[in-house]
Amino acid sequence: MKISAAHETLAHIIKRKLGNPVAKNKAATVAQQNNQVGQSHGVTPQYIINSTETLQQRASKRRQLSLLRQQQNIETIMALAIEYCPHVSSDEEPDPDWIERFIGLAEDTSNQAMQQLWAKILAGETIKPGTFSYKSLLALKQMTLKEADALQRAVSIAGRSAQDSSCLILLGYYKKPSLLNLFRLQGKTNLNLSKAGLSFPNILTLMDIAVFYDQEIESTELNIGQEYRLFFKNTDLTLRAKKNGLVLTYYKFTQTGDELTTLSNPQLNANYKQQLDTLFSADFELIWSN
Repeated sequence: MKISAAHETLAHIIKRKLGNPVAKNKAATVAQQNNQVGQSHGVTPQYIINSTETLQQRASKRRQLSLLRQQQNIETIMALAIEYCPHVSSDEEPDPDWIERFIGLAEDTSNQAMQQLWAKILAGETIKPGTFSYKSLLALKQMTLKEADALQRAVSIAGRSAQDSSCLILLGYYKKPSLLNLFRLQGKTNLNLSKAGLSFPNILTLMDIAVFYDQEIESTELNIGQEYRLFFKNTDLTLRAKKNGLVLTYYKFTQTGDELTTLSNPQLNANYKQQLDTLFSADFELIWSN
């Protein structure tokens, strides 16, 4: 962005937020010419708000503009929620306190993509109250578009474990050494998540906002014939061990991250699926089913 364009953009933001434009401060110009350092409350600004209204009137005007924006935002979000909400039965309504907290956190969101996420949360909570905790609402409130994009990428390669219903991203596996080769180094087989769209900076971002736990987790040891099953958005995968002592490694979503994964429903990333088929086939039988 050019300097002049940035200057104009900032002036436009000020006018939109305060309800009045900015203008050159004549007093500041005179002060500079007279070599005056500043006033008792600080340096005289070169620009002032160009308005004949009093400070109190301008403050009231800003509050009114803010309320109008918040009202417009929450009306848009609730209208979208109606579109997303299917015609299904629900045994109970969301908790009234949850609704008030939702409105208080969502009403400042003007970005269309983020409004859609808020709308999906409201629809999901209406269908099944208790789906989204207050911690998840706070996480979404603080989430940037970049972080939301990283979450979307993570969901496209995430599966749900049949063992404990936890949401995770499979990273690879290794073979535990036996007594006969206890001191032999066992190489790890690792999937390249970056090729599947989830870069290492994305991973660090998701750890930083507490969507992932901040370390790799290992499965229990799998021996010949034992299975590990994952449910993806559009397919299921059963890994059947061909050898003894196989241990899977993965990133696990936190409770908040787990709840937020339900906001999108992408198909399993094709590159990630191809890597699973290629890299795991040496030690696992892979069984895919719809």
